[in-house]
Amino acid sequence: MLEVRDLSVSYGEHRALEGVSVKVAPGEIVVILGANGAGKSTLLRSIAGICEGRHTGAVEMDGHAVLGLSSDVIVERGIALVPEGRGIFGDLTVRENLLLGAYSARARSDETANLDRVLSLFPKLNERQGQVARTMSGGEQQMVAIGRAMMSNPSILMLDEPSLGLSPLLCKELFQSLTIIRQAGIGILLVEQNAKQSLAIADRGYLLENAHIVHEDSAANLARDPAVQKAYLGAGAAKSPQRSVEPPATQATETSVPETPRPKARTLQHQSADDLVGMPISDLVAGASKRAVSVPKGRSGETPKRDPANGSDRLRATILEIERAAADARQRPVRARLRDPETPTKMTAPKSAEPKEKPVVVEVYRAPRVEIYRRRPDTGKFTRE
Repeated sequence: MLEVRDLSVSYGEHRALEGVSVKVAPGEIVVILGANGAGKSTLLRSIAGICEGRHTGAVEMDGHAVLGLSSDVIVERGIALVPEGRGIFGDLTVRENLLLGAYSARARSDETANLDRVLSLFPKLNERQGQVARTMSGGEQQMVAIGRAMMSNPSILMLDEPSLGLSPLLCKELFQSLTIIRQAGIGILLVEQNAKQSLAIADRGYLLENAHIVHEDSAANLARDPAVQKAYLGAGAAKSPQRSVEPPATQATETSVPETPRPKARTLQHQSADDLVGMPISDLVAGASKRAVSVPKGRSGETPKRDPANGSDRLRATILEIERAAADARQRPVRARLRDPETPTKMTAPKSAEPKEKPVVVEVYRAPRVEIYRRRPDTGKFTRE
């Protein structure tokens, strides 16, 4: 039997576990429920001897103290851990991973029997003994991790989140395998996020919150507990209130809040150009054309007087500017003909002067010239070769 009494673990000033007591009997499945960071993994690592924190309390296996011993000695005492993330050797085959689990002295004599038991429990591993472990799926790798731990011939098997990352179908097969392991007389201490399935196969359970065990009961009672259902099984949560249908505005109750009237949309007021100018646009254009033709020479730039009675001043000023531009455009051929009688009536654009030719620049690149001078030993003078 595995018995943990008043176990406390701290990392410096941080208290990961405080006064935790847990019991696991042979052939019994005990589940630890708790939120992330409650200390579940720290509990398993402390029992397995791989926790780096400072320990106080007692951990006994069949009456022998194991707290503070090295991990290989704890395996010899009959405690095996399947860590979170599986931790298998990805470059080794399935068979090599399984045989590495039988390195302890207590498992060497029963290596063949344990291997047959693991392969019968997980038939897929029997078919893939020569396959490299890293090429297998997540569920198959989890089978390898559990099988390797069982190869050490343990009395207590601890599993840390074994269904993490597995599909629902693989999770179902995994929990069925755990029930078969229990029938072999092996006690199981299970830390699992899937509270519903873990309570379905467990005998007892503990609730671990903020480094403390807050509740202990049978798995059936824990599954029926409203607090456990609300916290871990997703049940008992308060439903969001449904919105009531508001009564019509004509049947408003005393508690109803009067609806704020929405501002009416602004309607666009359309006004014709004739109304803005004060006269028909067609008459205005015709009159502008007549005045533009009759404008005398030299007086096209004069600004006619404004008539405030005819529409907006800005619009009339714009129209007058257009009239002046039109009059100037009509008078330009006449002015050109008066200045030069030989100038044709039709205005032609002046030809642009042809650009002067630019001098052609030819760049010549010469290879560098290397000259060698040698010194004559007889005269001491340098001669060029």
